[in-house]
Amino acid sequence: MIVDIHTHIFPPEIIARRERYLARDAWFRHLYEGPKARMATAEDLIAEMDRSRVDLSVAFCFAWSDMGLCRETNDYVLDACRRYPGRLVGFACVQPRAGREAVREVERCVGEGMRGVGELMPDGQGFDLDDPQVMGPVARAAMEAGVPLMVHTSEPVGHDYCGKGTVTPGTVYAFARQFPGLTLICSHWGGGLPFYELMPEVREALADTYYDTAASPYLYDDRIFTWVGGAMPQKVLLGTDYPLLPQGRFLERVRKSGLPPEVQALILGENAARLLKVQRVAQGQ
Repeated sequence: MIVDIHTHIFPPEIIARRERYLARDAWFRHLYEGPKARMATAEDLIAEMDRSRVDLSVAFCFAWSDMGLCRETNDYVLDACRRYPGRLVGFACVQPRAGREAVREVERCVGEGMRGVGELMPDGQGFDLDDPQVMGPVARAAMEAGVPLMVHTSEPVGHDYCGKGTVTPGTVYAFARQFPGLTLICSHWGGGLPFYELMPEVREALADTYYDTAASPYLYDDRIFTWVGGAMPQKVLLGTDYPLLPQGRFLERVRKSGLPPEVQALILGENAARLLKVQRVAQGQ
């Protein structure tokens, strides 16, 4: 079973009228102002999944600063999941600074079938991940619902790029320690956090933390699959960041990584299926 845990979809209205939304959200403008910035609908994603033989994708829209836009685009993701049952699973984007309103949105979306919260974007949404007053309500809502929370993370060193952000391993570690028992998915390899799991106290605090591979070719060379996947194969989740990258091209890199077939199977889908509590589906259904 091939599961892509990190894909973005947008309502056709937002794609068609991108300029209107560029003016409404500074971080969206930062990431999508360029004409080459790719955006995809649910139908685009399904077509890509069929080409690349991906069984299931976790889809979400964008971590808007405005809670109303989060709710609006969550509705689109919910509708897409209803139209493509067994192929798409949704995560709910919320604005943690909205407090109780964000909690109600988590409860609503999970109640209607979503399987997680995220991808949250602290830099773009204007909050600190390790601020318990802001993140506490949303983290507890995810825990009470029994779903994972996904957050954008970045490396504290190396090259700069659009959307890199400041949520680095120290911040994520502090957040995880504040909410033991929270299932946390760190996008983009956790900004290098897996390497700190060689420290016993860090490994203990991150027992429920997972790492997705989103945008990996833009960040690391492919040895990261063997370095991290070989050390903690049960904690790595395939994430392509589609439409930033085609799913098929990304799968090819994992399959050529040199990892044993049983480890590849974990990364390419078994870990995510267990985390999301989904069973195998037939390709194309």
